[in-house]
Amino acid sequence: MGLLNVLDVSGSALAAQSVRLNTISSNLANAESVSATPQTAYRAKQPVFSALVQDAMSGLASVRVDGIAESAAPPRQEYAPEHPLADGDGYIYYGNVNTVEEMANMISASRAYQNNVEVMNTSKQLLLQTLNLGR
Repeated sequence: MGLLNVLDVSGSALAAQSVRLNTISSNLANAESVSATPQTAYRAKQPVFSALVQDAMSGLASVRVDGIAESAAPPRQEYAPEHPLADGDGYIYYGNVNTVEEMANMISASRAYQNNVEVMNTSKQLLLQTLNLGR
């Protein structure tokens, strides 16, 4: 695998981590949103990644976002009969977002993003040094 191919792999990984960070941001923004029914409550979302191997002999690969999956966990239910969105039994429903889990996921995604930026910077430096050898 050449250095230019490393840039392609890192670029696809950067794009995938960007999708991951945006999804986490959406989850955190909607963590305390209230709904009148469990069916309309916000569902946490997670991106689904896959490795796309283009050529097994040369090792060319990239990261692809296959889609965004919604959590199947039930929404959080709270008894609040005075709330304007309360149902007939006095319950309101919050999204099924675990903020502690999302924050840990955000730190992981941020570090993965930083690592891929470092891979690109190192590759760039190696390419520049290789070009300087010919002088």
